[in-house]
Amino acid sequence: MESKILFLGTCTGGASNQQVRASGGIIVQTQGYQFFLDPGPGALIRAKQYGVNTRLTTALLVSHAHLNHCNDANLVIGSMTHNGLDPKGVIISSKSFVKGNEDINPVLTKQHQKFVERIITPDCGQKIGIENVEIHALKTLHSDKDAIGFKFFSKDFVLSYSGDTAYSNEIVEQYMQSDILILNVPNFEKKAEFNLNIEDATKIIKKVQPRLAILTHFGLKVLKEDPLSIARKIYRETGVQTISAKDGLVISPHSYSAELRQKTLNLYPSEKAKELEEINNQEHNPESETALPDKIDLPFL
Repeated sequence: MESKILFLGTCTGGASNQQVRASGGIIVQTQGYQFFLDPGPGALIRAKQYGVNTRLTTALLVSHAHLNHCNDANLVIGSMTHNGLDPKGVIISSKSFVKGNEDINPVLTKQHQKFVERIITPDCGQKIGIENVEIHALKTLHSDKDAIGFKFFSKDFVLSYSGDTAYSNEIVEQYMQSDILILNVPNFEKKAEFNLNIEDATKIIKKVQPRLAILTHFGLKVLKEDPLSIARKIYRETGVQTISAKDGLVISPHSYSAELRQKTLNLYPSEKAKELEEINNQEHNPESETALPDKIDLPFL
């Protein structure tokens, strides 16, 4: 199984309610393991559409208990376990998803809790090992006070997923040293207490300097303003390759591994290495025609 990131859906809020785009979450594959992130409305349908075998899911990760992030979670668990006939897999989620809190009802049913081998509700900063993949729970500032983000450490890449959060310097520090940074950006200009807007995303990308930044989880206003143009503007301001995700977008994260880049350059004399680095930067320039391929890489598995 090659390392891949697949976006099943890329919208939220009114855009999700109207299904202007899909809202099914993200699939991360690395080192032979499959992680299903934030299975929102339609996740199971979109997974089938893009050729994802849910039976191969190693862990289901849910950042918080809002339905646009976990509406299909119980369905996915049923699919990956044959409705409990073959209990397997791990759930890594916010406490609210499993137990609820004073503002939110739990989403994971007692029945589906029995379908998996283990349920982990980590505190912020806690580290979880899934074989050779390490996952850190990240702090967020969101209306679901138990919400978390996730940071993946794989031999191929380091990936940070913000989940839903507002901006703070402390939040941004968690994303440092990421090869790939996925930010949920539902707002265009509106300053929100619990979510990012485009200005926030730009500041984060400029500070973190990942090898690739991916924007997703768009509201209606962002979609109206054209996510592709927004990504190009952020690239011009930060110098970081930035992509606005589309439904069905597939990324090969191995291409953005800092370790791989360094190993490759070390094979050449310094002048040749510099030349290759310049060529690579040109190839990954989001202003180019190849930065956002129209063709979706199918089948996924």
